[in-house]
Amino acid sequence: MENEFLQIEEDIVRMLRTVYDPEIPVNVYDLGLIYNVDVAAEGLVTVTMTLTAPNCPAADFIIEDVRMKVESVKGVKTVKIDLTFEPEWNRNMMSEEAMLELGFL
Repeated sequence: MENEFLQIEEDIVRMLRTVYDPEIPVNVYDLGLIYNVDVAAEGLVTVTMTLTAPNCPAADFIIEDVRMKVESVKGVKTVKIDLTFEPEWNRNMMSEEAMLELGFL
């Protein structure tokens, strides 16, 4: 059962890497916008995430894209998105690949 949850989580991360903020050429996972992915029994997935800014004009688009992509993963039945601004996002949360892509390294 544990292996099944790990496989679903890996597949979710793979899908999250296909979600982009339309204003930034880096996916939301490598940007550090995904704080947690919790896979529970019955296919319930909770994604805790943030945005680069509370007034992000693409917020609705990004959140819905995350929901749709995670729902497309085999074994996922329901997706709950918990949007938080604590801790506040900063560029130190980005992966090295994202920093390189954006010219911070």
